[in-house]
Amino acid sequence: MNTVANALVDIDHEHRQPVAAPAMDAGPMTPMQMAYHLIQNGADLGAVKEMLAMSKELAADAARREFEEAVASAKAEIQPVHRNAKGHNDKRYADFAAYAKAVDPIISKYGLSYRFRTTQTEKISVTCILAHKAGHFEENTLSGPADSTGSKNAIQAIGSTLTYLQRYTLIQALGLAASNDDDGKTASQTIDNGPITEEQAAKVRALIEETGTDIQKFCAYLKVESVPDITVSEFPRVIAMLEKKKGAK
Repeated sequence: MNTVANALVDIDHEHRQPVAAPAMDAGPMTPMQMAYHLIQNGADLGAVKEMLAMSKELAADAARREFEEAVASAKAEIQPVHRNAKGHNDKRYADFAAYAKAVDPIISKYGLSYRFRTTQTEKISVTCILAHKAGHFEENTLSGPADSTGSKNAIQAIGSTLTYLQRYTLIQALGLAASNDDDGKTASQTIDNGPITEEQAAKVRALIEETGTDIQKFCAYLKVESVPDITVSEFPRVIAMLEKKKGAK
């Protein structure tokens, strides 16, 4: 190597700075900072991995607890939603806009939000994803056929089912209730007038199929838009009617 090259190497070594370790804040170290610190001090890599996994579990548990606290606080403020719309059978119900209007300002105050995921195969499925800013989220899914009642075309039938399933998955995610416009009913009456569960609806559908009942005529007789609109108070009577018809066959 010539003299000029040697001089350049000497200058390069003289001015080269060592690579600095990640800066440590004055506050508690993050799991990654802790892992770097342990590795720099010769800790076993397996032990560091276990530490990181435990940190991840603890963080997930803390996020879940924050989520549950936020949901509980929000539900304490959400009032029963007024039934603001009327179906083709003149039965009043609360549409999705009414639920969103009542829910959105309150849950956002507690760091909660929701969105929907949709898939379609033989049935249309809607998943409501309720999430908290800390990172925890929970999902619930309902499925149903395209609502071809009335004079709806194919697209309208799909749209009707989508809005219906969005409404009910949100209701289930937050445990919401609808009330009549008057405030004269007790809480127990409000619950009894709420919709049946998906499991109860599945039982009704199964009996309808077993007995060869015309589902549209059956719903019209009960003055509901569809099976999931049957109320909790009406459920025993509906089952009794279908079981009686099944026994008579």
